[in-house]
Amino acid sequence: MNSSQYFAHLHVHTEYSLLDGAIRIGEMLKKARALGMDAVAITDHGNMFGAVEFYEKARNVGIKPIIGCEVYVAPNGRRERSSTSNGEPNAFHLILLAMNHEGYKNLSKLVSHAHLEGFYYKPRVDMELLREFNKGLIAFSACFKGVVPYLILKERMEEALAKARELDQVFRGGRFFLEVMANKLAEQERLNKGLREISQQLSIPLVATNDCHYLEKEDAEAHDALLCIQTNKTIEQTQRMRFSCEEFYFKSQAEMEEALPDFSDAISFTKEVVEMCNFEMEFGKYKYPVFHLKGNKSLEDLLREEARAGLKDRLQEKAEKEGGELGDELKKDYRERLEYELEIICNMGFAGYFLIVADFIHYARSSGIPVGPGRGSAAGSLVAYCLRITNVDPLKYGLLFERFLNPHRISMPDIDIDFCVKGRDDVIRYVAEKYGRDNVGQIITFGTLKARGVIRDVGRVLNIPLPEVDRIAKMVPDIPNMSLAQAIEQEPELKLLEQEKDHVARLLKISRALEGIARHASTHASGVVIADRPLMEYLPLFKGSKGEIMTQYPMDKIEKLGLIKFDFLGLKTLTTIKHTIELIKETTGIQVDIEKIPLDDEATYQLCCAGRTTGVFQLESAGMKDLMRRLKPSVFEDLVALVALYRPGPLGSNMIDAFIKGKHGQGKVDYILPQLEPILKETYGVILYQEQVMKIAQLLADYSLAEADELRKAMGKKKQEVMERHRSRFIEGAVKNGVERKKAETLFALIEKFGGYGFNKSHSVAYAMIAYQTAYLKAHFPVQFMAALLTQDMASQDKTIKNIAECREMGIEILPPDVNESLADFSVVVGLTPTVSKEGGPSPDQPKGQVARIRFGLGAIKNVGLKAVQYIIEERRRNGPFRSIVDFCSRVEGGKVNRRVLEGLVQCGAFDFTGIPRARLFAGLDEISRFCGGRHNPNQLHI
Repeated sequence: MNSSQYFAHLHVHTEYSLLDGAIRIGEMLKKARALGMDAVAITDHGNMFGAVEFYEKARNVGIKPIIGCEVYVAPNGRRERSSTSNGEPNAFHLILLAMNHEGYKNLSKLVSHAHLEGFYYKPRVDMELLREFNKGLIAFSACFKGVVPYLILKERMEEALAKARELDQVFRGGRFFLEVMANKLAEQERLNKGLREISQQLSIPLVATNDCHYLEKEDAEAHDALLCIQTNKTIEQTQRMRFSCEEFYFKSQAEMEEALPDFSDAISFTKEVVEMCNFEMEFGKYKYPVFHLKGNKSLEDLLREEARAGLKDRLQEKAEKEGGELGDELKKDYRERLEYELEIICNMGFAGYFLIVADFIHYARSSGIPVGPGRGSAAGSLVAYCLRITNVDPLKYGLLFERFLNPHRISMPDIDIDFCVKGRDDVIRYVAEKYGRDNVGQIITFGTLKARGVIRDVGRVLNIPLPEVDRIAKMVPDIPNMSLAQAIEQEPELKLLEQEKDHVARLLKISRALEGIARHASTHASGVVIADRPLMEYLPLFKGSKGEIMTQYPMDKIEKLGLIKFDFLGLKTLTTIKHTIELIKETTGIQVDIEKIPLDDEATYQLCCAGRTTGVFQLESAGMKDLMRRLKPSVFEDLVALVALYRPGPLGSNMIDAFIKGKHGQGKVDYILPQLEPILKETYGVILYQEQVMKIAQLLADYSLAEADELRKAMGKKKQEVMERHRSRFIEGAVKNGVERKKAETLFALIEKFGGYGFNKSHSVAYAMIAYQTAYLKAHFPVQFMAALLTQDMASQDKTIKNIAECREMGIEILPPDVNESLADFSVVVGLTPTVSKEGGPSPDQPKGQVARIRFGLGAIKNVGLKAVQYIIEERRRNGPFRSIVDFCSRVEGGKVNRRVLEGLVQCGAFDFTGIPRARLFAGLDEISRFCGGRHNPNQLHI
């Protein structure tokens, strides 16, 4: 046996070959280093999900990363959607590796087209695409499922030769190789000999791989379980997808030589392939989308112009609201802050980003799509406020721009936007049309096999009874990021079960082997990327379950590549607010402008103090209700504080008690140092907001706000080394400004302790605004608010039950569903029948003498789908009310309103108007259906 001089694995399936590959990238690279390998390729099935993660991690450990993919090739064209007539596969495998930047771009395009155009069970390319996008790519003949291996094993050598010749011509210039494998199967050995024969006839070199699907030989059982999870089979079933041996692991060079004694040339040839692949991934260089300008203005000039005009409008609104002219000093503060922010934004090159965000928010507002007042640190920007990106005045609430955009740290601004859930997709469509459909995509995210979930998955695969598996899974503490190893260590009962019961030990062993790997791909809740050119030029694309186009790389990797992401979040509360306002207008004639409601409304604060906040944004949990009853909020700033206080850190400290005592004047407020009173007065001496930490560092230790933001960030991440530097800097600065060293040390320790709990005040203010708006609507228009809330939550039976209970508590009457009266949504019915509520009667703003009630929506009835509801309502609109259940059945089509729908309508009382008891109606449904089908005289029915 000749010894090879070199070997690198060039056919590897990581966990991103979803539910097929069981190799974690980090562990694979660790093993490659241990084996002395200086390069590795990943070739996941039909995707490039792990490419950026792999590239980064490989570079970090000194291993050359080779980006590849095992693509599926459709023999009859990628658009052919039928099975082959001769029973042959409708897709063959082919390994592709990127040699350079052109190869990476072509690989991205091939994989994208496979998902967007060629998906039929699998994402498929075809020879047409391979001929167009092959430059810079190396191809291998792949495994048994490659076309050349398939033909060899079918003993169709002439066809195999022809196909190998065709692929060699497509990947001309010596870029196609025949792939021999080291799995020791008899079938593989026969294939390897056939490949050698073709290699000699056509002078195409051989390359050795092992089609790695798991890392160690002993991982074969866990990998087999993973395949069972994918195919929904149990491990005991024989007729299922499975690997024929335990050889598909990440072998050493010696193991490859032992398995392939006659192919040392193919093993050594991996070095030539590695040397051909020299792709360098570009990180950090931003790819800004193009904001189209009219005229000769620059982006910076346009931003300044629009922001200054926006400030003029905002100051005018402020003067009108406050009932008088604003002082010159105040106007100067706003102007100076605006110019300061503009200077930083323009110098950092972010003018276009702000203009893009302002543009799509303007589109949303002008289209009647509700937009939140702000989210996260962006509410601290005056420029964002002037452009109407946010609706929070940062100077009024003492919010800091540097918390949002630090001039000392070049990183993209991050403006998260909340939209009404019903309008979010419309805004994304607008962006796609404006910047080009090929340039815009949503962002992928991956679900993983978490501790409890993997136990349930593996338990099913091992055929362990469900109740037992469920009991074992529930022994894992329901704590974020809790691993199985930690759970076994912490839970004595789980540890004992593992030690005493073999089947539990096997369950936990396999579960640990699979824990944390990717299980499925889905669409990120908010991320949208906008590029300056087609996204395929930068990365591969994927099609989601609803047809949405998304990137194959997740959010953090998108940012690494310098692509600009925007966050379009759907917030149900904004939809509820919009619906409430529509119902108010419809039933009272009052037009509520939610952005202009007074923030000192007594009824709103009374509602909060009483804890009557079910359905109120951020304020409806039992713990929050209890906190409000104790705190008794009386001003908007109290709601801002509540949003920040009701979190694990403050709840586990004495911060809440100190705040409440300060609020109610129970004892003297301790400001630590007298000079801190202006900063801590609003929170009664408690360091509650991150912005307070920043202001303290600025005041006492001469930090700039940009430096203070770095201190804030270090606290949040608990970086000890960085904190030590700040400790010294802070204490020396404070001493220099006249603070006693002992007090400075005590203050820093306090900041370090409570600063870790500190909350972003900008976010608190923005979300307190939405909380106040919903509380205001509930206080003044309870019936309309609850009807909108019931509609928003009607997909959840638990929430519907809770909301109906709240209506009863409020004295709001819920009228039963009625096929002649109900809409799809819960609706408000205004009538003259008086009812006295527990809270003193009808809506405070309801016209006198009229009482508003809620009619149950047909869309909330179990087993009655929306299509059936829409059909019923349309039939009622066209031909008038239904006179009886027989009239109903004779007028609706059985295919659209089936037996199940009819049963649901009867059981919930939608036919109570007939005066016939529900039980009788239900018992007579068969007879009704027969009569309606035969169009008999309804008077002959015996119900």
